[in-house]
Amino acid sequence: MAHKPISIQLEPRSIAACNDPPLALKDCLKNALQHQVDVFEAAKDHDIILDLAPTGTGKTKASLTVLLHQPSKNAIYIAPTNALIEQQTKAAEEFVKAAGLPHIVKSVSAQEVRKWSNDLVGSRPGEKLYNLLRNPATIFPDIGENSPLLLVTNPDIFYYATFFSYHRLDKVNVATSFYTQFSTIIFDEFHLYDAKQLVGLLFYLAYLYIFGFFEAGRRVILLTATPEPGCETALTVLESRGVRIKKINGEAGEHQIPSQTAVYLEIRPQPERDVLLSELADEIARRLTKCPHENGAVILDSKVQIDKLAGLLKTKGLGDQFGRIHGSTPKKDRAWAAQQHVILATSTIDVGFNFERDPAPLRQNLDWLIFSARDRAVFWQRVGRVGRVLGKKETENPSSAIAYLPERAWNEGLTVLDENAGRNALEQKLQELPSLERPFLWAYWQSEAFLEAARPMLILEELLETLPQADLVPKLFETLKAIFGGNRDWKYYQQRMRALQAAQAIATAPKKDIAEDPLRFVKGKSRWAITAAFLRSESPEDWEMLKTKQVSLSDFEKLFREDAEVAHQLKIFASVFSASYAPLFQFRSSLFESLCIRDPKGFLLDISEETQLDPVHLLRNYEFISNNGEIEIVARAQATYELSFQLRYYGRAEEFTGTQLNKLTAFQHCQIRRQLKGAVTPTPLLKELEKSWLPGVVVSETANQGVIFRLHKQGIDSYPFLVACDDAQKSYRIFPGLFGIMTAAMNGIKIRLMDEEEFWIT
Repeated sequence: MAHKPISIQLEPRSIAACNDPPLALKDCLKNALQHQVDVFEAAKDHDIILDLAPTGTGKTKASLTVLLHQPSKNAIYIAPTNALIEQQTKAAEEFVKAAGLPHIVKSVSAQEVRKWSNDLVGSRPGEKLYNLLRNPATIFPDIGENSPLLLVTNPDIFYYATFFSYHRLDKVNVATSFYTQFSTIIFDEFHLYDAKQLVGLLFYLAYLYIFGFFEAGRRVILLTATPEPGCETALTVLESRGVRIKKINGEAGEHQIPSQTAVYLEIRPQPERDVLLSELADEIARRLTKCPHENGAVILDSKVQIDKLAGLLKTKGLGDQFGRIHGSTPKKDRAWAAQQHVILATSTIDVGFNFERDPAPLRQNLDWLIFSARDRAVFWQRVGRVGRVLGKKETENPSSAIAYLPERAWNEGLTVLDENAGRNALEQKLQELPSLERPFLWAYWQSEAFLEAARPMLILEELLETLPQADLVPKLFETLKAIFGGNRDWKYYQQRMRALQAAQAIATAPKKDIAEDPLRFVKGKSRWAITAAFLRSESPEDWEMLKTKQVSLSDFEKLFREDAEVAHQLKIFASVFSASYAPLFQFRSSLFESLCIRDPKGFLLDISEETQLDPVHLLRNYEFISNNGEIEIVARAQATYELSFQLRYYGRAEEFTGTQLNKLTAFQHCQIRRQLKGAVTPTPLLKELEKSWLPGVVVSETANQGVIFRLHKQGIDSYPFLVACDDAQKSYRIFPGLFGIMTAAMNGIKIRLMDEEEFWIT
């Protein structure tokens, strides 16, 4: 059944100006806005400040005003993307200079750290980062001693630092610095954080509360135009426990100035990809013909969609009218694309991209926008990109937008929306639609998020074991339990985390040492934890005897030392157990590291010839050659290639089905295959991509066809998984990595764990 599009006019928006800002702000804030002043004032007596001003109304400057309260202390600004790091570093430098602050502003990403000299403090990234925090002059000798540092970094660095994930020689130093050295912490655009990133943020806030840093004057500023309901609930928990939280609405105030034009919005059901792209190409051609003086943009969910749309526009003779911006677009190409009449982009421009043009038009930079949205946060973020007129001379020209939403929204009641009711009515209606929720957030929080947070808590407990603060770790756990939900206690997560740490130690130990004593590198209570996990998985009868103390731990330790076969079984279990949980402790969810590729014919790029690209995207969508390690795209694939994995299993097919399906595990030495219409295409690059371990969940394809199809439409990948057994070859599907595993479980696939614990917390 075809669903009717919905048309609605969103009224213009205004922001409150401040005609008489405090004296301290007059040099650093020209034409101050009320929310900027309110953030500055709130920081005097609040621990956490949320600036909820609309997109593009100066929240960055608002957050930086907080530095004025503690001008000699270090601060950190966490920007959600590397592209935004560069922009916010420049903004911070300008603010610091205008305010007369002594801070040294430094940007930190993995790429930046690699560029720093190895001659000064060593080559390890954590070693470099710690020395920068300890004394910036150690890394940059040209700057003055004892200057406070303003660090501009991304959620990756912040997560790895605060979760003790750097090299073993550096992780405690780096984590301690991140927990203790910053008096002002700014999280930008945190509504776009995924579940894993939010765990890191909320863990940090809970830590600051429990360990008394708020009482010592620590200030946290959260910047978002569309707060995530789950995060608001979490902050309510902290507020109920005494954390002083202030929410600031930038639109409240007497002196209103225009910030966004009226937007004529049409909401359409999203059709299949080819139909959607054809429809978009026709729409863009129509707008370029009818309103050639207007500037527009299209924001879609993937590079594939953007590239196919670009090809359709070229066939219409519009190749000189657009530029592309996606995750692989180099800086030079971004700047060029920003000046084109039409910008074709992925979510990479959702934050920090202001559609600035040179020369700047008197009206809005973006007159029209077409976009797709899978959830409410993305919808409102993108609507807020069009028609922005803060500081413009012409503010009355209306803008237009077309939004594509999931078809389910119409079945859930979108059709009853009053098209004359405006922005508030639309906001309320979208809030009611289940199809626009982000259920993965709650699903993750109430499954394995606690195990992820248990690692830094266990390390903290060990570091504080002989100190008075040791009792704060259980209190930290209880606070997180109130935030995330769940009914397990701290002892349960201690046990599981110790087992995982022990498994990693055994898995990485030399074979000779394992043969002599498999538990040689495992200390204290972790010995019992890994033994218990091993027995639960491999020998439930022995586990029962250990649990009821019919057999002691020392008896099993002796067995591991004296029986080489049992020791080998423990080594295998530890290796698989450790590898299966590796995605939980990795920040990025991609299967492979990005590759450097050349694109001289412009299949992917508009100006540059080199970029970084996800190998999955390369393998599926392009023909390429590889000479002496250099990969060059030579054509677009005529049809999308399918990637699959193949495993040699030494056992019968019945055994594999009974022991390996619907189980969070890891498979060793899987081969990657590339196929087109069922025919295998030999590709030398595949061998280079193959890893020692492939973690994931293998499921029956026939029993889960509906789930697999539904998840594919949502952008969750699974891959054919071919298993060559001793007696037959069987075909399954694998959901690799954390997000695929979690989403499979959310859709009704019951997942088992190697240590026989429950995947879900209920």
